[in-house]
Amino acid sequence: MEANLRHLRVAREVARLGSISAAARTVALSQPAITQAIAALERLYGVSLFDRTNAGVSPTEAGGLLAERVERAFAHLRDAIVELARGSSKEISAQRRAERAMTTAQLNALIAVVEQGSFSQAARALGIAQPTVHRAARELEALLGLPLFERTSFGVRPTREALRLARGAKLAFTELAQARAELSALSGGETGRTVIGAMPLARSFLLPRALIDFSNVHPRHSVVILEGAYDSLLADLRRGSADFLIGAARERLAYKDVVQEHLFDDELAIIMRAGHPLAQQKRASLRTLAKYPWIAPRRESPLHEHFDALFEAAGIPPPPSTIECNSLVAARSLLIESDRLMLLSVHQIHYDLQAGLLAALPHPLGRVTRSIVLTTRAGWKPTKAQQQLLAILRTRAESIEN
Repeated sequence: MEANLRHLRVAREVARLGSISAAARTVALSQPAITQAIAALERLYGVSLFDRTNAGVSPTEAGGLLAERVERAFAHLRDAIVELARGSSKEISAQRRAERAMTTAQLNALIAVVEQGSFSQAARALGIAQPTVHRAARELEALLGLPLFERTSFGVRPTREALRLARGAKLAFTELAQARAELSALSGGETGRTVIGAMPLARSFLLPRALIDFSNVHPRHSVVILEGAYDSLLADLRRGSADFLIGAARERLAYKDVVQEHLFDDELAIIMRAGHPLAQQKRASLRTLAKYPWIAPRRESPLHEHFDALFEAAGIPPPPSTIECNSLVAARSLLIESDRLMLLSVHQIHYDLQAGLLAALPHPLGRVTRSIVLTTRAGWKPTKAQQQLLAILRTRAESIEN
């Protein structure tokens, strides 16, 4: 079950004002309605949110945690609505009133249609009737005074306003999911879920070891690992579908709402099959390496810049016989079954080196590294369990660098 947004607004005001009567005046509800809203949230979360005394009410530890997360959630909604107002003739104050009237059902419908691509698929994803999704979406349009969907020859398409609001709503619901995890952890229950967008190196070497350590401490904390192209994972991060990313640093970040934290410098080497003609040498020149066919990183990846620099340094054109590949599984098979070479991290093929399947030669230009970073949303507030996971990842990263 999801919390009622109106109930959450009530809890936030009670925590802020320390008084049920004052909160009642602020949100224009009766005191019994305020009391019922708080009771509904306490049943939902299974915790006591407020201590009641003759002097008023004060949030419990659980109430304080919830109030902070609720404030962060509504801040995401407010930011999205301010963006909508910039391109609208409707006054910001009117749109702010619309924000206070929005419901969980309406925002869920919006997110589902945006993510699923149609009202029918959204209805199936939500497990409700299609007319219910239509009605929720149209109610939201009426509240905002803005069109959120437009009909095209290919079907219904969300407007830019719909995309902005859906992103804000998704981030708001992510904060509320964090709140549920924190409240559950207070009572010793399930401690939440973490979704990690992981580039190849993180999936093959850093994450497995860190997650084994983490799961020993938090066996009931769910962890999901996403893989895919960087742009896709970054989009997941920015809309709250992923909590953080691990991979090679980007020199120029396209968005101001994400930040990178350096984890370690990853040394690059020339990788080949264990029985390769060069495998027994201590070092190979660029001209020797250029005689062999190669597996090249995909052009959009930071590793491709290192691949180009490898041959540009000696004024040698890149080998003509290359296969572009960002799949470690496919690259591994190509390396084992041929005399192809690949510029790659030694850590990334750690287990294949141990098993004697692959071999590595030093980079011909000396020690060449790339920065591996942790990417998060600016201002992201991890739960305590997620803080422990990050601490373990940082410790593992330090051990790699040292």
